Amino acid sequence: MSPPILQSAFLSLVLASLPAVAAPAIVISQVYGGGGNSGAPYRNDYIELFNRDAVPVSLRGWSVQYAPATGSAWQVAPLPDLTLQPGQYLLMQQAAGAGAGAPLPAPEASGNLSLAASAGKVALVNGTATIASAGAPAVVDLVGFGAGASAFEGIAPAPAPSNTTAILRAAGGCGDSNNNATDFAATTPMPRNGVTAFHVCQAAAGAPIIAACPDAYSVPAGSGGATAVSASDADGIINFASLLSGAVDGITLTPQALAAAPGGAASFLINVSAMVPAGEHVLTLAFANNQAQTASCMVKLAVQAALATSRTIPQIQGAAAASPYAGTMQTTEGVVTLLVANGFYLQDPEGDGDPGTSDSIFVFTGAAPTVAVGDRIRLAATVAEFNAGDASRPVTQLTGVRGMLLLSKNNRVAPAAVTLPMSAADFERHEGMLVQFGAPLTVSQNYFQGRYGQVTLSAGRLEKPTNRYPAGSAQALAAAAANAASMIVLDDGKTSQNPVPVPYIGADNTLRAGDTVTGLTGVIDFGLITASNPGPSGYKLQPSAVPQFARDNPRSAPPRLPLGNVKAASFNVLNFFTTFGDGTTASGQSGQGCSLGASVAKSNCRGADNLVEFRRQRAKIVAAMLAIDADVFGLMEIQNNGDVAVASLVEALNAAAGAQRYAVVPRPEQTGSDAIRVAMIYKPSSLRLAGPALSDPDPVNSRPPMAQTFVAANGGSFSLIVNHMKSKGSCPDAGSPDADRGDGQGCWNATRLQQARRLAEVFVPQVREVAQDPDVLLMGDFNAYGAEDPIRLLGDYGFKNQIERFVRRGGVPYSYVFDGEAGYLDHALASAPLQSQVLGAAEWHINADEPSVIDYNTEFKPQDLYSATPYRSSDHDPVVVSLGLRGKPEKGR
Repeated sequence: MSPPILQSAFLSLVLASLPAVAAPAIVISQVYGGGGNSGAPYRNDYIELFNRDAVPVSLRGWSVQYAPATGSAWQVAPLPDLTLQPGQYLLMQQAAGAGAGAPLPAPEASGNLSLAASAGKVALVNGTATIASAGAPAVVDLVGFGAGASAFEGIAPAPAPSNTTAILRAAGGCGDSNNNATDFAATTPMPRNGVTAFHVCQAAAGAPIIAACPDAYSVPAGSGGATAVSASDADGIINFASLLSGAVDGITLTPQALAAAPGGAASFLINVSAMVPAGEHVLTLAFANNQAQTASCMVKLAVQAALATSRTIPQIQGAAAASPYAGTMQTTEGVVTLLVANGFYLQDPEGDGDPGTSDSIFVFTGAAPTVAVGDRIRLAATVAEFNAGDASRPVTQLTGVRGMLLLSKNNRVAPAAVTLPMSAADFERHEGMLVQFGAPLTVSQNYFQGRYGQVTLSAGRLEKPTNRYPAGSAQALAAAAANAASMIVLDDGKTSQNPVPVPYIGADNTLRAGDTVTGLTGVIDFGLITASNPGPSGYKLQPSAVPQFARDNPRSAPPRLPLGNVKAASFNVLNFFTTFGDGTTASGQSGQGCSLGASVAKSNCRGADNLVEFRRQRAKIVAAMLAIDADVFGLMEIQNNGDVAVASLVEALNAAAGAQRYAVVPRPEQTGSDAIRVAMIYKPSSLRLAGPALSDPDPVNSRPPMAQTFVAANGGSFSLIVNHMKSKGSCPDAGSPDADRGDGQGCWNATRLQQARRLAEVFVPQVREVAQDPDVLLMGDFNAYGAEDPIRLLGDYGFKNQIERFVRRGGVPYSYVFDGEAGYLDHALASAPLQSQVLGAAEWHINADEPSVIDYNTEFKPQDLYSATPYRSSDHDPVVVSLGLRGKPEKGR
């Protein structure tokens, strides 16, 4: 049988019915790495992209990646979900240098890549997974520049740029001979963005035919199969294709999709029937166009006799955590259930009926897999145990795949029905398997949603055990075990950071803790809960269908409490600093620093990195505080720089209110050695100050509590003491009395207990003596949950817990979410004489339930979801208390 010929007359009959397929031609058109360096014209590094094609091209799921000139570790900056029009530029801002320079024109995207000024490598990648090398299949375009660049297109790297020069692609971005040395020139930086005048490229006359064929293709004997080949021409139409050599009976070439205009691609299928005998065939394909040009390519076809299965997937998995066949080569068979960036999951659809063994396994390919969901395949590979962040809990996988054969397509695997809670053994026996959760699951944490595409789900909302039960009690230990078995992390199936778009975001650009998802289907995985390694590991679900969340925990209006004559609130404002991480200040100074003990340095600053972030942060806090409309606010985590930071906040509040509504409570003499302190602001129209503010500078308090006595219009008075006790982080050595005891209270509990005792035994009596008033309200961030030792101790001294009194009866009280568990660190504790004057207390859940990706920060956010609303203005929820103070006779009467 002679090779089939596809004549142009035949092609003309099918052109009208088959779609055109365009070949993308996005290139890197400019690179600048001198941003902010000495003499630099611009403050930031940047990478510019350009569409040389004649058709729009979507950048969804793409990234730019950078590696040093001689390095092999690539850094990723995801691109936004944009479509680049023909001749359109895209400007991607990167890291800023330490020096001066003008801001860039408005960029369409931003990343944190710090490019070298004179030598390096930049790759444009169709994907967001970190590439292993510049030759990875996903690389769309590559620019190596400067002396020593280890990878580049063509025979030499592009010339070296500098602090004052960039490298620009020739012809406004159109020049692309696949030789960096001649395609680029070092010249004055000229950053162009999406609104720059379009520069549509003209196809060069006589552009060659570009053929795209797989080097090799394998099919199992007796099964048959098909693989695609294609060709394109920038200025011509492909109108001829044939098999020149290597064809035998049963191998044919048929059209799949043909180009209707110059620049399009024509694709064809090499069909291999089941009758083709086992053996190897070298196929030569020829393409021609309407300009009498030709091109050819070669495909090595292997029709392979099926390998005998040596072990089933359940046998490879075994009943233990590690496979009994680890380190051996095995041949197995299954159906592909899910693809991820570096491999796929393969499941035995029949299984072995043993509930102690998993019927699925992960196949590691190291790059984007070439199989499809539903493919039934047979392969030979090495059984390995992968350390996914926990050496005691390895993941069994197949690696070093060889001899993979497609047996059939469009197979279906029924998901196993599962419910939470699940024990470690339950998770282990479902490792890699397709499962479906029949019962609704609740969002219990979304902190890593925007950073790593991960959301923690649970069987109902989980309460921190020590929020309800004493630390170390049988109830607390049982609750901790139940919580651990009731959680699973929903991943987004990607290995990249900062995914675009942010997965699972719903209405109002949020996914709130307490929202639910029903019918969740995917594959059980085990691995890092964040992208850091070492880091926490756990069981995850890689979804096989897009989860649909229900807003079961909607945003609420500010708390409405019984009306009294004083509304008091506490608000942890999460490092509200007017001195920034770049050394500048809100008032325009530069070269400044923040105090921490005896040190003054910009590295001590904890809040906004720059003026842009500060304004975003302040707008959110102002919106929240004005909505609460308290008569007095106790504030935590405000910069310890006198009254400068708190005065800046008051100024912004009054400007937004359009009136002089708030004033600063002048700080006490001692505000501690930490970079942050507590503060107060109040409404002079509602309250007057009785005497100066007091603080307790005892060494046990690095952030001394602050007290102020207030008098209401009816003469009623009370003293507010704002507290911010020692945090649970940065644990000391195991031998310290403040080490984590494993009782759920975290570290530094001994210090918090000392602070609580000092507060009850020394400072409160001092405040009462000065005020000549027993009415005291303790508020603030105690860094202790509701039933932990410091709170219980204060209860023993007669302070009544208003959160338990008013909030617990309506559900779980919480102001903070950590590790998927909710609890309240922010308290309102009233002295016994004040108890009867407390009319109500509430938490406003504007922060703890909201994802951090919507906060004021600009880093790690290629998709910026910021809005100047109260939501995620901090990480703690504010607490509000209504007081009905009884009038008191003035002293001396």
